[in-house]
Formats: sequence, C-alpha cells, structure tokens
Amino acid sequence: MKKTKVMSAAFIARAAMIAAIYVVLTILFAPISFSEVQVRISESLTILPLFTPAAIPGLLVGCIIANSLGGAIIWDILFGSLATLIGAVGGYLLRRNRWLVPIPTIVSNTVIIPLILRFGYGVNLPIPILMLSIAAGEFISCYILGELLATILKPHSKFIFGETDAAAENGTASETDAAAKSDAAAAS
Repeated sequence: MKKTKVMSAAFIARAAMIAAIYVVLTILFAPISFSEVQVRISESLTILPLFTPAAIPGLLVGCIIANSLGGAIIWDILFGSLATLIGAVGGYLLRRNRWLVPIPTIVSNTVIIPLILRFGYGVNLPIPILMLSIAAGEFISCYILGELLATILKPHSKFIFGETDAAAENGTASETDAAAKSDAAAAS
C-alpha cells in the first residue's frame, strides 16, 4: 500500500506567513510595486526557497492576493503569479548555489510581466524597454535585497524555518538532498 505525504501544520504555517509578508510588503510599497517601472520589495522574499520549500506556495498565494488587492487585471493576477511560481520553483531547484536562486525569478518576470504590461494594461512602450525596466527592478529586489535578506536569515534559518538546509548554511545541498531522499523513501 502506498503512503501519501501530508503537509505538516508547520509547513502550512510557514507558507501562510510568507504569503502574508509578501502581501503586506507589496501593498505597503504599492507605488513602486505596480507599473512599468517597479521595484517590488516583496520579490526579495523569492530568496526564501533557499531555506524552505514552504516558500513556493507562500510566494504563489502571496502574489495572487497582493495582485488582487492591488487592483490588478485578471491576466496580471494569473500570469504575474505564474511568473512568481516559476521563479520560486526554479529557485528551489537551484538552491545548491545561493547566488543562482534569484535567477529564475528575474528571468520569468522579465519575460512575462512586460507582456502583461503591454497587452493587458496597454502600456505604450516597446517590449524590450519594458523588459529592461522589469529586469532592473527584479535585480534590485531579488539580488540586492534578496541576498541581503538571505545573509540576515542564514544564521537563524534552523530556528526560523525549522529545517536543516545545508544550502542555507554553506552553499551545498548534501543535507537537503539526504532529507529529501528520506522524505521520498517515507512517502513510497
């Protein structure tokens, strides 16, 4: 008989807290969170898959709620959140090297958000200009602010996230891989 893995209450609580923080940061900094020139401070949280897989659903739900509360059109809610999901999953897959974690978020937002701005909101700027603008904002949010956040959280990651993730400690994922293999073995 095959066992199914159930999400723990702690995992759900971590995801919910990440979602809530994402929403608060996006709305608090709304003037720079929505438009063709944006530095979405909440995108700095996309570094969190380095520490916990709970960041993936947390970032997705946070983005959906923030975009909804921010008055985004349906295409922005759907595809903007998809860009964040792609970035979170990609960042989690690249967690062996913390310097690679922000890249999927930057790339997915640089490709998707300009199309939403141009075709959804009717922003009358060339798509390459929109791509440069979004890429610059994402670089500031994800690399500069995200890496600053990772540096601050790193010494406290076990306490905050309750998970042993060697990627957060020393740039390797040997403990994480061992834990993932253990979880996979328990699930099968």
